[in-house]
Amino acid sequence: MSSGGEPARYKGWHGLFAAFAQPGAVIMLFFGLASGLPFLLVGNTLSAWLKESGVDYGAIGIASYVTFAYNFKFLWAPVVDRFRLPLFGRLGLRRGWLMFAILLLGAGLLGMAAMPPTVSLPRFMGMTLIAAIAGATIDIVVDAYRVEIAPQEAQGALAATYTLGYRLGLIAGGAGILIVADAFGWQGGYVAICALLVVPFVTVLVAREPEHRVRERVPLRVAVQEGFVGPFRDFLARFGAPLALGLLLFVALFRLPDQMLGVMAYPFYLDAGFSKTQIAEVSKVYGVIIGILGALLGGWAVVRFEMRRLLVVAAIGVALSNMLYLLMAANPGQTWAFVATLSGDNFAQGFAGPVLVAFMSGLVNRSFTATQYALLSALANLPGKIIGGFSGFLVKDSGYASLFVVSTVSIVPTLIVLAWLWKRMPRPEGGDAT
Repeated sequence: MSSGGEPARYKGWHGLFAAFAQPGAVIMLFFGLASGLPFLLVGNTLSAWLKESGVDYGAIGIASYVTFAYNFKFLWAPVVDRFRLPLFGRLGLRRGWLMFAILLLGAGLLGMAAMPPTVSLPRFMGMTLIAAIAGATIDIVVDAYRVEIAPQEAQGALAATYTLGYRLGLIAGGAGILIVADAFGWQGGYVAICALLVVPFVTVLVAREPEHRVRERVPLRVAVQEGFVGPFRDFLARFGAPLALGLLLFVALFRLPDQMLGVMAYPFYLDAGFSKTQIAEVSKVYGVIIGILGALLGGWAVVRFEMRRLLVVAAIGVALSNMLYLLMAANPGQTWAFVATLSGDNFAQGFAGPVLVAFMSGLVNRSFTATQYALLSALANLPGKIIGGFSGFLVKDSGYASLFVVSTVSIVPTLIVLAWLWKRMPRPEGGDAT
């Protein structure tokens, strides 16, 4: 929780500047790069590699389940929350785990390059799983680090700079690798991308270790009780069971439209007649820049406006942006349709990112930062991942248009839950209600 003078510090336009000017904002920029870099490499970019390797649509959808590492990261988050790694202990709890995860990610990506799907699909997917686990661990640590270095009132600004770094990572893992892959093949692209891990590696060395409440030398029974049971018991106790479950359900449903569509996005771009370089230029450069603008606006909005109304705007915006893909489907190969679609889609997603991050940060008890935030962020992707894994079969049977419409309508349950939460929802202290 923030100190007595912190809330006033982040009020108004002066507070907005103070929130973005805090030293942690720069650190979160580079840590965001570390989080964003692997996401597409084990997700949508992976789907493009698999398609070009002759893997059928159904298998591509099933292969997306490797990213369940991100959805179940709360299972090992208590270990990250409570125990130092012996080899990295001098860096501290958070920085030690982050350094380990960065090195593990590099090993996984190089392993994917060494064992491509055309040689051995099972071994390739095994290395992909290692990279996904490393990426999920980076998310656990970075999310906990962000919550611990600043009060809740500044989380919108930190989320915005984090999202900026994250989007830069997406450019590298999307556009960057597609351009390299066009020239040197997929294996060369995955090797080249590892060089960017130097940036977060150095950032870990220069960043300060945040203060956190950790008891590291305790009996195993107590460690299990505090690390695995305590975070969940605390969440239920603070909000009460009905409200706690409602909040968890809302978080789980919030990104459903985006997650349903994401798995088949790259195959759709390719089927629409665009080359990997064109996809890189429009989707992973221009689109990401638009997403960054949306994220900055979202970070500003979190400081200025009430959270409940922002959640409504963000949720509806993300859902309706999926309908723009019908325009692209009706005009295959037309760059203007591609640009128009990605403009609306990426801006809506970019705006929603800081809003959801700030909302979830306000639900976390800092005694269990990594575990509780890992649970929330994992839930934010789980339903969409489960349903998204079958999206390939929906496209195969009914076409892309059906997927776009179904993914848009999927926001309805989210809005129903939000309506139930409206008067029950805990209100963050950070935004103005104007």
